[in-house]
Amino acid sequence: MRIQTEEWTEIMREGPGVRMYKGKKTLFYNGEILWEYSDDWETFGPLVYDYEERDTWQVIVVLPGVEMIPGFTFYRCRNIKKVIMADTVKGIQRDVFYDCWSLVFVKLSTDLEFIGVQAFIFCSSLTSIFIPPSCREIGFQAFRLCKKLIIIHVPHQTQLDRNLISETAMEVSPFTADDVRRYQNNKEVVDQWIKDINIGEDDEYVLHRACSSFNPLEEIIYAIVRQHGLSWFQKKNRIGITPSQYLDANPFSKVKEQKIVNRYVLEMMGEVGV
Repeated sequence: MRIQTEEWTEIMREGPGVRMYKGKKTLFYNGEILWEYSDDWETFGPLVYDYEERDTWQVIVVLPGVEMIPGFTFYRCRNIKKVIMADTVKGIQRDVFYDCWSLVFVKLSTDLEFIGVQAFIFCSSLTSIFIPPSCREIGFQAFRLCKKLIIIHVPHQTQLDRNLISETAMEVSPFTADDVRRYQNNKEVVDQWIKDINIGEDDEYVLHRACSSFNPLEEIIYAIVRQHGLSWFQKKNRIGITPSQYLDANPFSKVKEQKIVNRYVLEMMGEVGV
């Protein structure tokens, strides 16, 4: 799900607040502090919207101009399904999306620099997350207990804290039971594995990398498909994910697989120039 330039213009004209947008009750967030908490936990709870109101939100749109999302901002907003961030967001602080158990789609800022401690913990419906190259670090247990999380694209330069994928669908895929129990002690090995999921011999996962990249390019994807055939869209990597799945889940992609398929078929039929 993308918001086009002209849509942002209209959204900014309407301003922050809660209203219906594309049939969904949406909070247009302007960076204000919505949740009160202190280091000693003496204060903890909603400030601007009460629990009942927060449970009615289905979509969060973080408005242009917001650079930091404060800790616990969307804590236990349990009916949020989609989050779309403007590209001004630099940081997501601790526990921002704690226990948002209906969350299935996240479009991060292209200029995001860090994701805080437990930022997405208990987001049990989240199946994929794509981290932009600008992100320097991801905090402790940021995606822990995201039970369905199986697609995660992390740039090699991003620093990962401990237990990033603990108790997710990814954790049990490549490791034995003993490895899982020793997860904390194997941090460096696990971190490297996360980043190298689509590194294989003889470029066997080259299409996976193209489809999961920060900026998938149609011509590059088409060139790979033209060389190897359409079947490569369904080629599984070491955790069973196909390029088709990456391309479909990738919030940064404008490329449509069906367009690639149609172009390929027409060329094979001799109806377009080689």
